[in-house]
Amino acid sequence: MNSIVAYFNKPILKLSLLFGLALGILVFAFFLGLHALGVVPLGNNRVMDIGIHIILIAGACWYYRKKVGNGFLHLWEALTIGYVVNTVGALIAGWLIYFFVTYIDPSVFTAYIAQMKDLMIQGKAELVKNIGEAEFQKMYTGVGEMKTSEIITDEVGKKTVMAIIPILVISLILRKQDYSILHNNKS
Repeated sequence: MNSIVAYFNKPILKLSLLFGLALGILVFAFFLGLHALGVVPLGNNRVMDIGIHIILIAGACWYYRKKVGNGFLHLWEALTIGYVVNTVGALIAGWLIYFFVTYIDPSVFTAYIAQMKDLMIQGKAELVKNIGEAEFQKMYTGVGEMKTSEIITDEVGKKTVMAIIPILVISLILRKQDYSILHNNKS
C-alpha cells in the first residue's frame, strides 16, 4: 500500500490532478451558466470552454515551473502536466454533466438531440450528396438513439483532440531547461 501512496505522492502528478479537478469543476460551471442563460449547453455553444482548458493548462505548467521546478520546466514535464490536466478535467466535467442530464434535468439532453436532428435536416442535401441517402438515414437514426452515457466519452474525445495543439504550444513556450551542464567549465 505504501508503494501506491508513494507513486501518487509525486509533485507533477499531485499538481496535475488538482488543476484537473479545478478544470472539471470550472467547465461544469460554464455548462451550468449556459443552461441558466437558456442556451442548449451540450451543442456547439460549449466549444468555448476550451479556453478554460488552455488557461488552466498554462497555469499548471507555470505554477510547476515556478514552485516545483525552481524556474525550470522540461518539455516532457509540460506535456505530461498538460495532458493529465486536460484528461482529468474532461473526465470530471463529463461525469458531472452526465449526472446533471441524467438525474437533475433530462430535458437538456432531449433538447440537444432535437437540435442535432434539426441541423442534420437543414444540411440533408449536402450530406446526402456526400455520403448517400442510406448512410444519412443510418446517421440520423443513430443520433436519435444516443444515450446520456455517451456524454462522458464524447467530452474526453473532443477535448483530447482540441487540446493537442494548445498543449504543444504551451509546453514549448513555458519550457526552460538548465543548459549550464552543457558548458565545459574547466579552469
